[in-house]
Amino acid sequence: MVLGGNSSEREVSLSSGARVAEALRSRGHTVTTVDPHPDPFVMLEAAKSAEVTWLALHGGAGEDGTVQALLDLAGVSYTGSGVLGSALAMDKDLSKHLFRAAGVPTADWRMVMAGDATPWREIGYAREVFAALGERVVVKPSKQGSTVGLSIVKAPEELAGAIAEAFKHDDEVMLEAFVPGRELTVAVLGGKALPVGEIIPKHEIYDYECKYVPGMAEEIFPAPISEDVREAVQRYAMLAYAGLKLRGCARIDFRLHPNGGLYCLEANTLPGMTGTSLVPQAAQAAGIGFPELCERIALDAVRARGEME
Repeated sequence: MVLGGNSSEREVSLSSGARVAEALRSRGHTVTTVDPHPDPFVMLEAAKSAEVTWLALHGGAGEDGTVQALLDLAGVSYTGSGVLGSALAMDKDLSKHLFRAAGVPTADWRMVMAGDATPWREIGYAREVFAALGERVVVKPSKQGSTVGLSIVKAPEELAGAIAEAFKHDDEVMLEAFVPGRELTVAVLGGKALPVGEIIPKHEIYDYECKYVPGMAEEIFPAPISEDVREAVQRYAMLAYAGLKLRGCARIDFRLHPNGGLYCLEANTLPGMTGTSLVPQAAQAAGIGFPELCERIALDAVRARGEME
């Protein structure tokens, strides 16, 4: 079990890992936990002697393909997507291009790169962005998770400050059209979509506090949606999963616009497994308890490695 790391989501990783380790032990498995920070070679040594390495890391090098590349070189099995899928899903810009290529709708966006010539500090640029993307603009680091560094900007005068904040976390910043409506999520397990869930956050968006503080969001599984919407969001989730070349357990998030349109927000290749996390709730709605869920994810990783050899 690899948990912790040095990303901004370290505490969530520790919580997820501890809960998964307990669940696997309850099923009779021997679990050793390893924190790769500050020495990732400790992780590699432990992984070499394990039947499977459960990655409970979130964000940063643990989720962007870096750790996955090290484990591939060591020839060990691990949970979650491989190097390419992990990297593609972590990069929100590339993800959105691939969503559209796969026929999955996603909101319009622009990118600002550190050091390029984009005049993002100028009010004229901000007005152009609002004219193109709408009355509210989501500003976020392109390669971060759990809404770290994210802002919702409602006036051109606020845009430069939000971009500067996002640049504290990444060298690429996404400016995305805000999609109003309901927040839906679909977990994919064993190549199949689990029941659709709806998230009703206390804040305007499902931010870090709403995700991890009990009582800050209501999660409903299965979501109270029509059969047509359920089929559509699950179909889009599977298309996104395939388009990003994901494997193992992943979670795909959507917004359902009041006009009925669905928009894919992002894919999460190592979804949280804390007491408030969404994938365990989706599994429970499908009749899969948490210990069984963890065991199935681990066994799927072992099978995946065998199929590649």
